[in-house]
Amino acid sequence: MTDESPKSAYELAMERLRKKDAETGAVEQKLTDEQKAAIAEARSIYEARVAELQILHRNRRFTVQDAAEMLQMDDEYRRDMERFAGDRDAKIKKIREEGAT
Repeated sequence: MTDESPKSAYELAMERLRKKDAETGAVEQKLTDEQKAAIAEARSIYEARVAELQILHRNRRFTVQDAAEMLQMDDEYRRDMERFAGDRDAKIKKIREEGAT
């Protein structure tokens, strides 16, 4: 008789991912402390930029009264947010890859 408790959905998902990685030959990579710090800094910078953009966007929305201009401003805001996220992800990927070489 085993003393195992039921596994959570998270644990089951992680087991499936580990099994899939083993089948595809993916290798788990441990991050160094320097990489962890660099990733944390990249995320922190992203969060600061996003906060600044959100504040500026909210303030500009109060001054705009034209619906077309509002839509254009919202589109620019979305593009900026996507670009920031892409830049952050690219930087984190680069940091991770530097440790793999």
